[in-house]
Amino acid sequence: MVKQNYSVVTEFILLGLTDREDLQPVLFVVFLVIYLITVTGNVTMIFLISSDSKLHTPMYFFLSHLAFVDLCYATNVTPQMLVNFLSEKKTISFIGCFIQFHFFIALVITDYYMLTVMAYDRYVAICQPLLYGSKMSRCVCVSLVAAPYLYGFANGLAQTILMLRLTFCGPNEINHFYCADPPLMVLACSDTYVKETAMFVVAGSNLTCSLSIILVSYVFIFAAILRMRSAEGRRKAFSTCGSHLTAVTVFYGTLFCMYLRPPSEASVEQGKIVAVFYIFVSPMLNPLIYSLRNKDVKRAIRKVIHKEWLAK
Repeated sequence: MVKQNYSVVTEFILLGLTDREDLQPVLFVVFLVIYLITVTGNVTMIFLISSDSKLHTPMYFFLSHLAFVDLCYATNVTPQMLVNFLSEKKTISFIGCFIQFHFFIALVITDYYMLTVMAYDRYVAICQPLLYGSKMSRCVCVSLVAAPYLYGFANGLAQTILMLRLTFCGPNEINHFYCADPPLMVLACSDTYVKETAMFVVAGSNLTCSLSIILVSYVFIFAAILRMRSAEGRRKAFSTCGSHLTAVTVFYGTLFCMYLRPPSEASVEQGKIVAVFYIFVSPMLNPLIYSLRNKDVKRAIRKVIHKEWLAK
């Protein structure tokens, strides 16, 4: 039988984080500040890495792409959310919702595979330093960066097609602040078994695969660090790895909570709080965690500030 046309629903209403009117202006200011910090931090990081020749290394090359993905990741959700805080009618068009859905899936998968590439880069640098130049050549680095983008957007397209095959005939209120899998599936009038299964398989396999590579890389990294003779070298290495693992734990832990549960009203409500951490907090903190504590980046920042003062 031919399915009923899903375009019966022409727009969705995003209920947001809360329905309390008195909190909307406060939340607008809070998330606007977070977004501005995110944009400033990640754009600054991209600019510094591209303009300073001493930062033209594989590690910073990957970092610049992580900053770019984080920037796109936050921008995909935040502007619409900010508008809705100050709007009485918190709507998003059917097409706009699915575009946001596609880019969210694509960018989140790209993001955690970019984190995986960065872990592999550190593994080669610390565990196989003599082979680092050949193993992380320009061609290899470009391939390692291109793969997450291609794979992420292919996954996003597949998940979007599966979601579009569902029938949406009302209601059209999405209990979330963006178009995400679980709250959209709750609204579907047709059977969601295939889409739900695909969500679990894709989310579970990608999260497990990428996280496993990161953890295995760090097992070897820690083993190499413990063999270092310099206590100062070990301290700096552990500090860097600790920051990286903290960011990975927050990012992956919240994603596991979000996607590896059956979609329901309760899970969607909890998922809104969880989503705040990996959509807003993680992209905001990444420049600090990965770069601003780094002496090379601090040197690049001082260099830029010095040039500005001399120009005046």
